[in-house]
Amino acid sequence: MSVNQPPQAAPQPTSDGAAPDARRLRAILVTVSIALMAVIASVSGLNVAQTHMAVEWGASQTTVLWIINAYTLALAALLLPLGAIGDRLGRKPMLITGLVVFGAAGVAAGLAPSAAMMIGARVAAGVSAAMIMPVTLSVITSTFPEKERGKAIGVWTGVAGGGGILGMFLSALLVDVADWRWLFLLPVVLAAVALAMTFTSVPDSREQATHPFDTVGALLSVVAAVGLVFVLQEGPERGWTDPVTLAGLAVGVIASAVFVAWELRRRDASLLDVRLFRGRGLAGGSVTLLVVFGVQAGIAVVLFPFFQAVLGWSGLLSTAAMMPMAVMMMITSGLAPRMAARTGARSTMSVGIALSTLGLALMALFVSVDGGYLAILPGMLAMGTGMGLAMTPSTEAVTSSLPRARQGVASALNDVTRELGTALGVALLGALLAGGYRGAIDGRLAGIPRDAADTAREGIANAVGAAPGTGHHAQDLVNAARQSFVDGRQQAMWAGVAVLAALLVHVALRGPENTAPLRTGDEARPASATAGNVAAR
Repeated sequence: MSVNQPPQAAPQPTSDGAAPDARRLRAILVTVSIALMAVIASVSGLNVAQTHMAVEWGASQTTVLWIINAYTLALAALLLPLGAIGDRLGRKPMLITGLVVFGAAGVAAGLAPSAAMMIGARVAAGVSAAMIMPVTLSVITSTFPEKERGKAIGVWTGVAGGGGILGMFLSALLVDVADWRWLFLLPVVLAAVALAMTFTSVPDSREQATHPFDTVGALLSVVAAVGLVFVLQEGPERGWTDPVTLAGLAVGVIASAVFVAWELRRRDASLLDVRLFRGRGLAGGSVTLLVVFGVQAGIAVVLFPFFQAVLGWSGLLSTAAMMPMAVMMMITSGLAPRMAARTGARSTMSVGIALSTLGLALMALFVSVDGGYLAILPGMLAMGTGMGLAMTPSTEAVTSSLPRARQGVASALNDVTRELGTALGVALLGALLAGGYRGAIDGRLAGIPRDAADTAREGIANAVGAAPGTGHHAQDLVNAARQSFVDGRQQAMWAGVAVLAALLVHVALRGPENTAPLRTGDEARPASATAGNVAAR
């Protein structure tokens, strides 16, 4: 696959000095995929246990949200600096350390006697996940030869995209058949398996650093990520005009601006050479990943309560209902490199985004209270297919924009973009859903007792819970809440369609170039010669 970015160095040899053979490459890919799945499953799995944690510890909704958000906040904040440190100290040692800490944090979370201990364990898990996640991709991009790299990135992207839904389903299954604490078993087992395989299959590779570590840039990136992710997590809960929310936004924006200015000053000695964003590959790939993961996460937030509150399904059945979209995403992520090799990265990304837009539009058009699951299934399948096609070339566009020695940074940038997009999509589409629901239900509460009506305005789950206390109005209130939720859901989905349509225009005009695949000899061109190629575009 080619995305008109700097060619990378030759594949990293194994410890015995030989280039890895096909069998070794397969073992490497399986290892990093399992490690990535552990991280992704830990992100999504805890969502199914919110009610259980609140009941067991008497925790408020704010505390429960912090248990969930502490992981993603620590992960997003430390991805970039830990990715760079992994480049310097060695990717294999970083992966081993991360897996050990991650497994220990998972055990601590499963045994946590209080909400405070759980938050601490989740922070530790987030820190270790930030050690693992960039390495899983940088090992691929620094080890696999060019002709195999695209396929391997496709597998990685499929796990990153569909693994969250798969992890949520398996976690819901564990909660359903056992106890909510057992949901930590899946990430811990995956981490243990990945750790054992890392010792035998993953080669060590590292950057021969010529400049001191950019400590100031690393600290600024942490502050910027914490500020921005905090705003996106807390804004819907506190309100977007709350002083704490505005303070977090100011910190995030100012730190981001100072980070860019500092990195421009450091130039070749920077943590992240922001000049590379002038290239189509890095800029187009990053924007695509930001939007695609944002829409995917936002739609998941919309779909899950639709299945539960409108269709009346259990948590396990609701997660199972999302599996077709995840399966299509994982399949087409693996097929995308082959398509991009024939038609080009920009064409593949454009087709994927167009299919995602079509799928989301179909879901918005045909969703209804009475239509059920089959009415939205075609849209889910089209969306999953399109996202798989868009994610893989976008990921390769990002990682291939930096030389092999900086693949930890490139991979971390890819992951940061993913996490920011996820937080942004959940916040914005979730807010649109909530606003649309409140606006729609206000006109459907005539005759409903005032207290029950006020409760119903807070959300569909609140309305369903308040319905039994309204006597003969119970069914009317439930019907009003369900129809209002569908109206709000349509509003959120049409907003997603508009965003994806804008992305399609951007990629068609400014996406990575459609060029022929790189020649084998091109892989050995020095990275120094490639930086100028990016800056020149």
